[in-house]
Amino acid sequence: MKRPQDISAESSWRRLCDEVRQTVECVGRRAEEIQIILVSKTVDEGLIRAAQQAGAVDFGENRVQELLSKKKNLSPDLRWHLIGHLQTNKVKQVLGQTVLIHSLDRVELAEVIDSQAKKLKIPKTDCLIQVNVSGEASKFGFRPEEVEPFLASLPADSAVEIRGLMVIGPHTEDEREIRKVFSRARQLQDQLKKKFPIRNLKTLSMGMSGDWRIAVEEGSTMIRVGSAVFGERNQE
Repeated sequence: MKRPQDISAESSWRRLCDEVRQTVECVGRRAEEIQIILVSKTVDEGLIRAAQQAGAVDFGENRVQELLSKKKNLSPDLRWHLIGHLQTNKVKQVLGQTVLIHSLDRVELAEVIDSQAKKLKIPKTDCLIQVNVSGEASKFGFRPEEVEPFLASLPADSAVEIRGLMVIGPHTEDEREIRKVFSRARQLQDQLKKKFPIRNLKTLSMGMSGDWRIAVEEGSTMIRVGSAVFGERNQE
């Protein structure tokens, strides 16, 4: 028998998919252009199963240990994303366990991923460069002007495979400021595509439960949504 919270997660997921589809169509884009990552940090495994039954496949975790535990216990069909800050001493544990690391936020981390991946004989690890477009001190990430030099410096044989950018919107309710940050991120992505045509920089991961609509309107291809489906959770 399904729990009430499971039914709620299923219906919330379907509603979110409908809302994303409507938003995308309003700006002349196709629903297939947007990938939804369900942020499942601190969410119990029963709710994740319920969301999966409703059609969700991609789940994002902030902590390596929680990701590994859930991956072990849940369906092998799920795709796991690491979306939180990654410490270098956790790299070895997470390599080979995710489809995408969203939080490549510093040169040192790229170097450790490359080194550890080669030791483990993992040819490539897909990553997004986390960019602190808003310049907020509370956020991790490369400064916008640092991204191009970083990409240019990546060795041809690096195990780090850059797939695009990840941006967190500014901590404000001012829609104009949020839109400005997302617009700048899209412009940066466009510039990098022209500068590095050999790289597959198709992913622009930006937009969460409170601002995903603005992100989609500004060109996001991947949104990270949790509370809109699972409800508010205690932040640790």
